[in-house]
Amino acid sequence: MLSEQSKAALAEKLKSYPPDRKASAVIYACYLAQADHPRHYITQQEVREIAELLEMEPTEVQGVIGFYSLLYEQPKGKYVIHYCNDLPCALRGAGKFLHIVEAQLGVHEGETTPDGLFSLEEAMCLGACHRAPMMQVNLEMQEFLTEEKLARILKLLRSGAPLRANMADAEQPTPQAPII
Repeated sequence: MLSEQSKAALAEKLKSYPPDRKASAVIYACYLAQADHPRHYITQQEVREIAELLEMEPTEVQGVIGFYSLLYEQPKGKYVIHYCNDLPCALRGAGKFLHIVEAQLGVHEGETTPDGLFSLEEAMCLGACHRAPMMQVNLEMQEFLTEEKLARILKLLRSGAPLRANMADAEQPTPQAPII
């Protein structure tokens, strides 16, 4: 079930759409539903609820969830790490760095840590080729990764501290040689 907070946020968002275009908010509604769960996924009950609120068929909502890679039908970790493996990142050592990420998490790509904190997913491209190697944690980009920066990111996440506020110094591009 959608939380009251999510229902209120969706109602507010729907004010910016014409009444006959509620379905335009389907991705936003799905994201709200997913964010309600510590394990980041959307239940079938929520699919039906979203469909009703947006005057859609449940199969239409299900189609959106199935299409978009950041919407999940199965439980994921609290932090979903999408690790870029596209060619520009690969040329800067993404393949080798993926092994470092796997080692620090103790899981392989496609798996979730036993404590439910992290899921590791490969992504074909995250749009930050010039800042490789990089990854996205939930919706937050982490760029110019080094082994030390990765350890710091994981430590912050394990402690529950917000990344954005604690990684501000790491936002500045720092020249580095490829890991390969």
